[in-house]
Amino acid sequence: MYKLLIRPLLFCFDPEKVHYFTFSALRVINKIPIVSSVFNSLYQFEDKRLEREVFGLKFKNPVGLAAGFDKDAKLYKELSNLGFGFIEIGTLTPKAQDGNPKKRLFRLQEDSGIINRMGFNNGGVLEAVERLKKNNGHVLIGGNIGKNKVTPNENATEDYVICFNALYDYVDYFVVNVSSPNTPGLRELQDREPLTKLLQTLQDLNNQKTVTLSLSKGKPILLKIAPDLTNEQLLDIIAIVNDTKIAGVIATNTTLSREGLQSVNKIEAGGLSGKPLTKRSTEVIRFLAEKSNHAFPIIGVGGIHTAEDAIEKLNAGASLLQLYTGFIYEGPQLIKDINRKLLG
Repeated sequence: MYKLLIRPLLFCFDPEKVHYFTFSALRVINKIPIVSSVFNSLYQFEDKRLEREVFGLKFKNPVGLAAGFDKDAKLYKELSNLGFGFIEIGTLTPKAQDGNPKKRLFRLQEDSGIINRMGFNNGGVLEAVERLKKNNGHVLIGGNIGKNKVTPNENATEDYVICFNALYDYVDYFVVNVSSPNTPGLRELQDREPLTKLLQTLQDLNNQKTVTLSLSKGKPILLKIAPDLTNEQLLDIIAIVNDTKIAGVIATNTTLSREGLQSVNKIEAGGLSGKPLTKRSTEVIRFLAEKSNHAFPIIGVGGIHTAEDAIEKLNAGASLLQLYTGFIYEGPQLIKDINRKLLG
């Protein structure tokens, strides 16, 4: 029904406006008991065999929603009802910011892709915290954090620390985003020296909180990387993960590559996601897994549009998966298809 009726209708309108409309619709639908029950029966698929324990957390299934969809933690409960095993919010910054000028979101229907140059538009970390206080542990939440556009790179660590402290009690794991192509200069933080400094600062703070709060363990910290890194840079990532002892890597963010695209929107600036990213993201996962000897967990994301795409990423070395563009193109049935496929 989604691909035959709903998607063609939604794709007639501006992508960003459709995104906000869909948010409102999901919120209303989930307040209607009968409709909510129908949605749950259609898309919820639970089986003990799907559970995964990764970096000390138990996931009810390995298919999560990637950051960027629910930036401000406004709809994590409703989205979880569609069958996701976990929801990643963000990217959040210390201060609210509007992001880049519109129009900034473009469909590439011929390529089953999306180009975005949103620019970390969000209401600020403290606003999201107020919503997360209502979670009560019902939804497993990842907190994706970044820096404000006006913050120079030499002060970037301070922004990440602010977000880390604010979210610490309300998320299950953290994701350090230094790989978005839509904040000027952000990807420079992927270089070995500044990245090591940033991650070590957060890990030291993590360890400090563990002692201060008498916790058995700190919050897992993951690094989200770009698919455009060279093999040499990926080897640096492996070394940095080993040095800083962070929990793992999310591979990958959006790409700047435009190779093989057919759509007229390929000329737009921004990060490309969707099917054009399928092959490269899997290559990065496999490289990291093999070269590190599977030393840390990897969350695989990028171009998952079928259950077969998901299985390929798991076989390449991913422990968990995340959807974004595939979810938009294929609908919530994709989550259920992947989980069914995992059970054989």
